[in-house]
Amino acid sequence: MAFATGAFAQGFIEGTVYEENENGERTPLPGVNVYWKIVNQGVVTDVNGHYKIPVHGEIGCLVFSCISYENDTVHHMFDPVHYDHVFKSIHMLNEVEIEARQKATFISALSPMAVQEISSEGLRRAACCSLAESFENNASVDVAYSDAVTGAKQIELLGLSGLYTQMMAENMPNFRGLAAAFGLGYVPGTWMNAIQVSKGTSSVRNGYESISGQINVDYKRPEPGESERLFLNLYGNTMTMTEFNFNTRWNVGKNGSMMLLGHANHNFMQMDGNDDGFIDDPMVTQGNLFFRYNYANDWFEGMWGVKTLYENRWGGTKGHNMWQYFNDMNPDEYHFFINTRRYEAFSKTGFLFDRDDTSLGLQQQFIYHGMDSYYFRHTDYLATQWSYYANLLFDSYLVNDHHKYSVGASYSYDHYDEHLFDYQASNDSLFQRIEHVPGAFVEYSFNDDRHWNIIAGFRADYNTYYQKLLYTPRLHVRFKTDDEFALRLSAGKGYRSPNVLAENSTMMASSRKIVFLETPKMEEAWNYGLNLTKSFDLGWRELTLQADFYRTDFVNQVVLDRDADAHQIRIYNLDGKSYSNSAQIEANCEIFKDFDLTLAFRYNDVKMTIDDTLREKPFVNRYKGLVTMSYAPGTWQFDFTTQFNGDSRVPNLSGNATAVANGQNIERSPFYVIMNAQVTKKLGKCWELYAGGENLTNYTQNYPIISANNPMSDDFDASMVWGPLSGIRAYLGVRFSIK
Repeated sequence: MAFATGAFAQGFIEGTVYEENENGERTPLPGVNVYWKIVNQGVVTDVNGHYKIPVHGEIGCLVFSCISYENDTVHHMFDPVHYDHVFKSIHMLNEVEIEARQKATFISALSPMAVQEISSEGLRRAACCSLAESFENNASVDVAYSDAVTGAKQIELLGLSGLYTQMMAENMPNFRGLAAAFGLGYVPGTWMNAIQVSKGTSSVRNGYESISGQINVDYKRPEPGESERLFLNLYGNTMTMTEFNFNTRWNVGKNGSMMLLGHANHNFMQMDGNDDGFIDDPMVTQGNLFFRYNYANDWFEGMWGVKTLYENRWGGTKGHNMWQYFNDMNPDEYHFFINTRRYEAFSKTGFLFDRDDTSLGLQQQFIYHGMDSYYFRHTDYLATQWSYYANLLFDSYLVNDHHKYSVGASYSYDHYDEHLFDYQASNDSLFQRIEHVPGAFVEYSFNDDRHWNIIAGFRADYNTYYQKLLYTPRLHVRFKTDDEFALRLSAGKGYRSPNVLAENSTMMASSRKIVFLETPKMEEAWNYGLNLTKSFDLGWRELTLQADFYRTDFVNQVVLDRDADAHQIRIYNLDGKSYSNSAQIEANCEIFKDFDLTLAFRYNDVKMTIDDTLREKPFVNRYKGLVTMSYAPGTWQFDFTTQFNGDSRVPNLSGNATAVANGQNIERSPFYVIMNAQVTKKLGKCWELYAGGENLTNYTQNYPIISANNPMSDDFDASMVWGPLSGIRAYLGVRFSIK
């Protein structure tokens, strides 16, 4: 029941909100939300139940909302008036206590794309010092060393190098070009809130680069409730690597919030577990800062941020130090030194319209990356990269919210300056490439809220360097018969500009000569995928089964040929077939209270034409098995992971006399098992202690460096890596957080 009087204040609607009991007695009600529908602009009643809200000349629908009562909406409120509102029918709520444990990984049931999210819970089940170490418990993504000297790591998805996976940071392309070799180490694990992994082609909204999949990093955000007010982490391991991380946030005014994230790590001692004379892990000193500011009101949202990173990375023969590269070098020893400077700035702004599901957004990103690499007596590689990215997006719907669309335009700029000096060939080469890529896209989505969800997109881009118009069609379909079963199909095309030197700089950690037989062309491929997800209700437990199959067919691909000559790396464009078939099955279940189990198996069939012969792509495991177990009773948590890694083809080394003499010329790598474990103990509300071990089987590749005792010889090669480089690694850490 409500009543109105003629008295009013100019330009406002004001009054008092009451609650009425069974006897008809009214009492002023404080804490009631009074707001305009759609725009969600409103006020809260004071201790006397009084409110005063400016008139909205277009909405006219005023909502009164209070806990324990049904929401009331009053229509046709276009003029200033005194209006008292009365809540009569009380909506009683029973007391309910809900206790649940966040899943480590899961696939969104609503998305038409098979997007697997690694949650914050999943990231805490291992040390996760960086993005590179965040996939130990994931069945879809593999991470392996690129060589046995520099510590560079590369992911693998669908049996293909991470170069074909579009790497994103909060839905903007990142870790490209010069960051490809070491970029996985630029993201501290404690900075991440979640990671999204999608196989196959992704949405055209994010560009044309996704071929085998997309990995998006979701950083912690400064809004209240999104992250800790203060977080500290201290970590150390038996390889003498020590790491410190922190993040803190604070509010700025009514609508703003800021956050500062910091990271530092340093190796203190040189470790040589296999006694080959080379240190197992490079000596790395890194400092990393990230400042971000978020602002939001009823019609505008904005995010801005800056990052800075500085890193020194050096290693090689045990016993030397970083400065020996430039002073008093022993010609019988091997040294390398890499200095990296990286600066990023980004902004994301969005405008919300009165019409539902309608917005206009602009993403911008600027990156500078400088890297000076020195490989003693072999190669020097000095490079800089300037990149700019802008993406304008407009989202709305047609007729109703079953039919939505997105249109947009993008622009990317990449400027590479690369200086390569080959000591053996006495060649000093300069490479410069500037790419301007304007583009536009349109995407339509249909959702009947029952069975079908379809996204169809198309984009067109023009690359000025390759003088090529790129057409990118993509389609995603999800069909579900009920809440327990979903079928997803995907198909689409992808392109990428090859940055051969920047993306494969670790090939310089050998005596092999780099030979360009022809100018690399743009890479191009089609991807097709099928995903089945089925959930089974087992009482208070749920079993989820997933099965998928993806195929990638290359139209063109840049080939790095290590087979034709054991003392060369020949670079040329694909002349023949190249494809990848990847099939995977995975099961997840809570076996009993607080005990989660994951079982997975994947098979890869990856072939490409190398030296005029269609053969297996080297260093790709034919299969992988994964078992993860997590038990969290009370304040304890126990996590255990076992990886079963199948064999892979190793490039032909019959022309390398040292490899032949030492038995390092093998056709295939052996099967091996890796085990990791971690124990976590919560100490009160703020403290958490964790300890663990990696590679508990102590399995390592036997003498991964060819001619380690004579690095100046033509046979020296540190790039033939197919397995772990160091044995058991124990670690201990402590976390402190104020929510």
